[in-house]
Amino acid sequence: MRAHYERVVKDTEKRVRHALRTQNTQKNSPYYGAYVMPNGVYMQKHALYQIASLAAAYCCADCRYYHDEDILASILLGLDYVDSTQHENGLFDYITCNFFSAPDTAFCIGIILPMYKYLAQREALTEGEQLLKERMGKIINLGGRGLLEGGFHTPNHRWAIAGLLAQCGKLFGEEDLTRAAFQYLQEGIDCNEDGEYSEKSAGNYNGVNNQAMLFLAEALGDDSYEQHVIRNLRMMLTYWEPDESIFTANSTRFDKDRLVYPDGYYFFYLYIGAKYQIPEFIAMANYAFQVVFEKDLLSPDLLGRFLLHPELIDLEADACHTPTEYKAFYAESGIARVRRGNFSYTVMKDKSNFLYVHNGAVKLAMKIGGSFCEHRAFKAETMWEEKGEFHLHQTMRGWYYLPFPEKPATSDWWKMDNASRPKKWGPDMDIHVIVRDTEAGIDVDVRTSGVQGAPWRIELAFSGIDRLENDHLTMPIHGDEVLVLKDGYFTAANAEGSMEVGPCFGRHHFTEGKEDSEAKQAGCATIYLTDYTEFHHTISIRP
Repeated sequence: MRAHYERVVKDTEKRVRHALRTQNTQKNSPYYGAYVMPNGVYMQKHALYQIASLAAAYCCADCRYYHDEDILASILLGLDYVDSTQHENGLFDYITCNFFSAPDTAFCIGIILPMYKYLAQREALTEGEQLLKERMGKIINLGGRGLLEGGFHTPNHRWAIAGLLAQCGKLFGEEDLTRAAFQYLQEGIDCNEDGEYSEKSAGNYNGVNNQAMLFLAEALGDDSYEQHVIRNLRMMLTYWEPDESIFTANSTRFDKDRLVYPDGYYFFYLYIGAKYQIPEFIAMANYAFQVVFEKDLLSPDLLGRFLLHPELIDLEADACHTPTEYKAFYAESGIARVRRGNFSYTVMKDKSNFLYVHNGAVKLAMKIGGSFCEHRAFKAETMWEEKGEFHLHQTMRGWYYLPFPEKPATSDWWKMDNASRPKKWGPDMDIHVIVRDTEAGIDVDVRTSGVQGAPWRIELAFSGIDRLENDHLTMPIHGDEVLVLKDGYFTAANAEGSMEVGPCFGRHHFTEGKEDSEAKQAGCATIYLTDYTEFHHTISIRP
């Protein structure tokens, strides 16, 4: 991975120049020593990212800033700012959201932990390196003590806190920190047999969870924590799209539908692949960095990790690929991922956008929308695979409140115990979808039953296209169009590729739905196929 390492060194030097340009050097400013973010905000977490990059550059003999006194001065000034913002109990604020926050403190001290560990394991340090070790160690140790106060909001926070408690307990010989880590760990790691963590966050929080597992394994001497990482990385081998991005639409967090490339997985595939001799992981690490080269991305900020694990620098392997032929159904996670060369599709349970199709140039999301009681879109309650086809089903229960049998204690609707009211049940509406492979692409079979005459719609949201055409017209697309096509097939295209869909049907143009329906997908050209229930249609998608 020598070429990868050299690119990381080069990009770290870019980060250094950026940090120096953005450091506040006004002595009368309350943010003196901090590094301003693009939005004008100063925050210790951002400062620690800059400090970690600067420290790695300062300590790396292959970097032009090796032992540069100006770099050392910038780091020390930045650490002064961080010291001034760390509360007496060791906790940090995440000023845009959380205050006296244990999870954000774990994230903060985790940023500089690799550099601290690198310096701590060195036998001979220069005066500047010794000073950095002492300053960073003080922040980490105090932060570790702060984590004893606990408190979290999300599933991944538990493991971030536990991982840093365990690390600090080992590094500083403080057993109460290690014991506190086990209070979180007794809940059990929320990584299922598929390899999916609770938040299903392929574009962000998988990395947080996987890093926490590595911290735990190393600090506690228990490699079983790395088995969660291995399962997750195996699952993620089936999440790469034909345009080299990661499939993120299944996430429950902010990364949902974001364009994310696989460079964030590079270190996990490399480290775990090397440790456990898993060739496909090493090949995936090569592939992830190839994407960095091909798309000229800023490489992951890993110089500190390379310094801590120098054995990875000269680990070489010729294989460089990700799987492009697979059909994976993760029943426990409610998702199927299928890839056939430059064509992929994803089927999901519990999602209104239940189908995504990607051919490397054009991306399609499919939704079935309409109104039935409180429901505004189809979200499959069950999903299974049968004879190679994916089945999704939802039964929407019809209901109405009935009067209380006895006079209620109040006439104020909002104070009434409406949950205890009797109900009249029915009718029920059933929606059943089958997604099947065809030689040319896929067919999507949609059948509604149980209720007659309801205006429902199939929403096809296309991103990345600039042209739409069928037998009757060709029109330019800008990304906000709403069209109802009544018959035949149409082609959605751009300069790189196209996707053909049909046959179309359009018996009404009630496309906006009820007032509280989900909005159309922003930035997408949306084609609607409309009909009145009960109906049965098969839509072919040919990438």
